[in-house]
Amino acid sequence: MSSYIYNVVQFVWGTANREPLIRKSWRDRLHGYIGGILEKKKAKLLAAGGIEDHIHVLVSLPATISLSEAASAMKANSNRWIHENAPQAKGFEWQEGYGAFTVSKSVEPSIKTYIHNQEEHHRRWRFTEEFVVLLEKHGIPYEERYLWI
Repeated sequence: MSSYIYNVVQFVWGTANREPLIRKSWRDRLHGYIGGILEKKKAKLLAAGGIEDHIHVLVSLPATISLSEAASAMKANSNRWIHENAPQAKGFEWQEGYGAFTVSKSVEPSIKTYIHNQEEHHRRWRFTEEFVVLLEKHGIPYEERYLWI
């Protein structure tokens, strides 16, 4: 029997110290590069968005890659890409951790819209508030002092 898998995950992570270093002028190219990273891992980028201090990436993962492997590949390779292609982002680093939230098929379209509308969303919400809401919505316990390391 074959295996049939639907494994869609919304990844969210910020820049180190929430520095506003992700410029709009190269943000789309960054998202495209992350799509290429995922493709090499046999995963698929479904949506990407964010603003100056964080990113959301909606990904369809195959059974052969773990959440931590996907996050590590996206963060490490995109960090290198930013250093090589965005010299104005001197000192750029991603925060140490990330959030990963399972997405059901029924809400996938609304999550894509949410990710694509990050600029409008963040006229009302700071990233730190948004991330805590995501954790609470998914029932993930956390300690505030460790969130922004």
